[in-house]
Amino acid sequence: MFNKILIANRGEIACRIIKTAKKLGIVTVAIYSDADRDALHVRQADEAVHVGPAASPQSYLSIANVLDAVKATGADAVHPGYGFLSENANFADALQAKGVAFIGPPPVAIEAMGDKITSKKIAASAGVSTVPGHMGLIENPEEAVRIASQIGFPVMIKASAGGGGKGMRIAWNEDETREGFRSSRNEARNAFGDERIFIEKFITEPRHIEIQVLGDQHGNLIYLGERECSIQRRNQKIIEEAPSPFLDEATRRAMGEQAVALAKAVGYYSAGTVEFIVDCDCNFYFLEMNTRLQVEHPVTELITGLDLVEEMIRVAAGEKLRIGQEDVRLNGWAIESRLYAEDPYRNFLPSIGRLTRYRPPAEEQRADGSLIRNDTGVVEGSEISMYYDPMIAKLCAWAPDRPTAIRAMSEALDDFEVEGIGHNLPFLSAVMNHPRFQEGRLSTAFIAEEFPDGFSGAVPGDADARKLVAVAAYTNWKIQHRNILISGTVDNDRRRVPQNWIVTLNDQAFSLTVRDEENSIAVIFDDGMRLIVASDWLPGRSHAVFAISGESLSIKTARSGTGHRLRWRGMDVVAHVRSPRIAELARLMPKRQPPDTSKLLLCPMPGVVTTIAVSEGDPVEVGQILATIEAMKMENVLRAERRATIKRIAAKAGASLAVDEPILEFE
Repeated sequence: MFNKILIANRGEIACRIIKTAKKLGIVTVAIYSDADRDALHVRQADEAVHVGPAASPQSYLSIANVLDAVKATGADAVHPGYGFLSENANFADALQAKGVAFIGPPPVAIEAMGDKITSKKIAASAGVSTVPGHMGLIENPEEAVRIASQIGFPVMIKASAGGGGKGMRIAWNEDETREGFRSSRNEARNAFGDERIFIEKFITEPRHIEIQVLGDQHGNLIYLGERECSIQRRNQKIIEEAPSPFLDEATRRAMGEQAVALAKAVGYYSAGTVEFIVDCDCNFYFLEMNTRLQVEHPVTELITGLDLVEEMIRVAAGEKLRIGQEDVRLNGWAIESRLYAEDPYRNFLPSIGRLTRYRPPAEEQRADGSLIRNDTGVVEGSEISMYYDPMIAKLCAWAPDRPTAIRAMSEALDDFEVEGIGHNLPFLSAVMNHPRFQEGRLSTAFIAEEFPDGFSGAVPGDADARKLVAVAAYTNWKIQHRNILISGTVDNDRRRVPQNWIVTLNDQAFSLTVRDEENSIAVIFDDGMRLIVASDWLPGRSHAVFAISGESLSIKTARSGTGHRLRWRGMDVVAHVRSPRIAELARLMPKRQPPDTSKLLLCPMPGVVTTIAVSEGDPVEVGQILATIEAMKMENVLRAERRATIKRIAAKAGASLAVDEPILEFE
């Protein structure tokens, strides 16, 4: 076994590896950039080494800098996590040349599977079902159009060295092919230093299902079931689960056996993942093999009872697998939700800043048998940087069955408090409570189909609206009583708190009466409906559990002007509790109008301007590219929404802009 492991990564995956290494009694070394000096993984490791500036190419992606850190600390093994150098064969070769173990597969397997074109050829030779496409390199946009037309639209344009949704575009026509080729190549060059592009048929109504494989250096290879990864946005996974609600045992076995056959064809060992696209008839096609630990590995660990990081370490140390295929048992159901620093109310644009509040749910076994796990790399006060991937944490729920796992995840998302940045917690909650998700009717088009106009918060139905109104009435009741006590009146004067209120929620008004009950209140609506509300909430608390007529609701609360902001199950509403007279006057108040920004192109996210595609005085047409912004390793194209003339260019290529800073002005 190893004495000291250097972790060539950052954030939550570095913390995850440290946890297992400590369990095994292995000393850990963290590396960090300028931006990560105070990061959680640096604090948790036994040692830490600075490897360069904030920009990844000069720190985490610098093989020379990482090798210097290995030498300086005397580490005898390196775990690369995922991303960065995890699938870099040159890095693995360099470590082996220095007598340092690479906790991952052999370099030859990384090289073969890291090139998507080569991997598809190997897969076909190994008898693995593959997607129709053009496996040769494509030189320019016009060649891409010709090939796409031959394959038949729609097509998927992919970076050969890609991963994590980078360098991928779907094209439905020739124009989208030209633009997709350019964008994919640019993203691939920036993310991987490799701009090679290929094209394959895009399978409609597809599911993204992947098989976890595990092998040792003695020729033993097994598969550990599958993960359903169909809930994606911009080809980036958001929610994963294991097993898949779609596969039958025969398909699972066939996919697993093909995954193992492919791994054997390249002499694979360590943990790895073979990804497939599966159509509605259970036909499956090889996509790619990820020669590393996957982001979503916790759901496999939860249903198999294995620690995949531990298995990778043991395999790298030369040990044989401790289980065979016949020993693999899939127990229960696990779901993972990825918490991202991106604002769902602004088309999921990246968000940066300080976590002024970060309170994840308790990691524990719950009364219904479910289990909550949270893999994270931040703490309250951590800074979310523009330099790295926007993922903050991976919240996981395990339960004996899928409905219980969904319920446990939904409750855990309600309990998760994050403030200071934009984040996707409300969107994750909305998906978890969506009828189609709960029924398991998934595809990679789920988000595009169910949220075609973007996400503006889940809309409460009448029953949920009344629960939120009752919570607002309760918080108002608590505040009124506190005000009376502060004013120095005696207890009997509590009766002076009015009983009749008007609560407005999403422009809907509810007339109700509030009456004191023993340790609770009764909220009586004008139609006679009665809800009993009890809670330990006190003014100033940002989160509490409210018992409403026997049902427990975990709700985030905050003051919003004169109203009460309530967040629950993906709903984000402001309720105003007013006396009947004040409510009457409020209806007469004019609504504040937002400023007119129609003549400005504003930066939609914190990022770097990579190109300005127009000049002052240029006329532009609808859909014309105006500028591109790079943020958190993704390229974002900004287009004209109407015909106009450019009056002024306010930003230059290379400039770092904050949200809503002007890029250009129209006449």
